[in-house]
Amino acid sequence: MLSLLKRYRRFLLVAALLLYPLGAFLLGGRRGRDPNFVDRGVIALTAPVQQGLTAGIDGAVAAVRNYLDLRGVRQDNDALRLENLQLRATVQALGEARSENGRLRKLLAYAEAAPGPEIPARVVGVNPVAKLLSVRISSGEKDGVFRGMSVVTPDGIVGQVIRSTGGYADVALVTDPQSRVAVRVQRSRARGTAAGAGNGPLTLENMLRTEDVEDGDLIITSGTDGIYPPGLVVGRVTQLEKKEHGMFQGADITPAVDTSRLEEVLVVGSPYSEMTTPGGATAEGTQK
Repeated sequence: MLSLLKRYRRFLLVAALLLYPLGAFLLGGRRGRDPNFVDRGVIALTAPVQQGLTAGIDGAVAAVRNYLDLRGVRQDNDALRLENLQLRATVQALGEARSENGRLRKLLAYAEAAPGPEIPARVVGVNPVAKLLSVRISSGEKDGVFRGMSVVTPDGIVGQVIRSTGGYADVALVTDPQSRVAVRVQRSRARGTAAGAGNGPLTLENMLRTEDVEDGDLIITSGTDGIYPPGLVVGRVTQLEKKEHGMFQGADITPAVDTSRLEEVLVVGSPYSEMTTPGGATAEGTQK
């Protein structure tokens, strides 16, 4: 028994000090006597303990409440972040749709103003082989697209159809090194050839040194090659080189159409297009 008292004496002392005020209050009832020196001593000893317990309990409650509040705020932030991402995706989709509508309206206006029939198509593929700069479009023989037809946008020429199947066609771009387009200077009507030079400016060839050509002149198709209808925009003259000797002068032509950003195009015919039926012998022609 004595060993138990020695072992738990601190606990028993604290319990006695805490229970004494309660017992004194219960025994005193409502008499409301003044505290004696024992009461004062007990209160002085137990007050710090009570304050510590109260502060600890209040701190624990506040910590739990703060955790719950922070958890709720985190969940709200996650929900708002997801909603923000959804709204940004919606805005981006609307912006893309607005841009596409603008391009299509421009394409439609050009098609309505053009004299002959035009076949709209989308660019659905790009040839990764550098030896032949070409794209694939979403219209083919079943849509009336055949080899030899020219491909344009409202800004200018794009290239020539070199192969057509049921639902698709391949278009060699004007920037392809094998491409040659008969052109003329719109201002002076001087004639020459626009040659592809890979990704970059075209090269003005076969322009006589005596012809009137200036930097900034607009170059258009002449229609004499039987591929492109006359009057289509090719580009503008840059870096004109007038030689003192020889028959020809040279220049670069900045293409009117950025072929690396094509999305929608129009396919137009020419007097020499191979307008054969899908079962014709030349329907699978290759580039000339």
